[in-house]
Amino acid sequence: MLNHYCPGSFSLHRHITLDIKTCPQCGADVELFSIDKKATCEQCGFVVYNNLQACIDWCRYAEQCFGTELYNKLKQRQ
Repeated sequence: MLNHYCPGSFSLHRHITLDIKTCPQCGADVELFSIDKKATCEQCGFVVYNNLQACIDWCRYAEQCFGTELYNKLKQRQ
């Protein structure tokens, strides 16, 4: 299960940014803050993720944060 925040980014919490992504399922705007890993589209319920791949490349907390199963799956994509 994904945590709501990343334990490796405590210093980044002072500089929270907002990103508007497009839902790939319905095309609606989905707001994702830089500290969020995912957000649910209010129009259709599709889960939209922030860029997870980048975190696992450098963050020492990545496996703890994503859980072993998802962490291994994302690492295999590299």
